Amino acid sequence: MTDGPTGPPWATDWTKSAAEYRDSLPHAVRDQIIDAVTDLKCSRHPYRDDHLDTAKVSIEPVRSTQPRGAHILYFDHGRGWLRYVFVPRAAEPQIIVETLFWQ
Repeated sequence: MTDGPTGPPWATDWTKSAAEYRDSLPHAVRDQIIDAVTDLKCSRHPYRDDHLDTAKVSIEPVRSTQPRGAHILYFDHGRGWLRYVFVPRAAEPQIIVETLFWQ
């Protein structure tokens, strides 16, 4: 038996299309994405920006009527964002990045 649910750092997975797009971006942008996702993975709650560096990233729900649904993480001063969901499984809670965009 475990002592309770696991906590950060959360496991992270990417959809195939998001991972392919991430890998096609310039190296400097990929570094910003890695930093943003690392901050998210290490936060106490992946749907709140309580312990994130809000000068670099911000979080908001996709739909305000679904506060536990998909969220958007903005990075690079709003030039890029990624849409993710948090799956709070007991065995292995996980962040799944569904979509990525950068301009």
